[in-house]
Amino acid sequence: MIRVVLIVLLAIALFAISMPALDDARTGITIDRMETEGDRIERAAGSVVADSMAVDERALAARSSLVVGPPTGFAAAPVERFALVDAERVDGVDDGHRVGASERTWIGLNAGVDFDADVMLAYRLQGAPTRTVPLSNPEGVGSLDIVGGRVDLRTDGESRLELRFVDGGDGPTVRIQRTG
Repeated sequence: MIRVVLIVLLAIALFAISMPALDDARTGITIDRMETEGDRIERAAGSVVADSMAVDERALAARSSLVVGPPTGFAAAPVERFALVDAERVDGVDDGHRVGASERTWIGLNAGVDFDADVMLAYRLQGAPTRTVPLSNPEGVGSLDIVGGRVDLRTDGESRLELRFVDGGDGPTVRIQRTG
């Protein structure tokens, strides 16, 4: 009986010692997968532009859809926030309210973000600072544009994005919006 109790206590102690390493591994896996989601969005924007021409009429524009989502499961760290952010509208009115200091921190103004990017994938892991993945423009495109300035994505499942290649006021633009 004493052996069983000692084995159980030893197992609990080993599990407690290994938890920080497990949390670090989960965080690393989640960061890698979020960067992969950013790459997928960049590739989808490039594919909608390939062999297409930007047009004024939204209904006639080349389009594509993409399903994105944060990693889930035992090997992934919990994600508190997940969004596509338009870097140009960060200081302005966003979703009907003034962007405050805490909101600017969430989208990365104070997180050392490269603001040469038009669009960023921003996410925050539970208990951690916000991280961002700048999305580069496809070749031959003036800009990426988020319809509405920011698109909040589901943290507990998948979100469907629609990408359209339109002729915006400043040239060819890939507009991204959430459709599901």
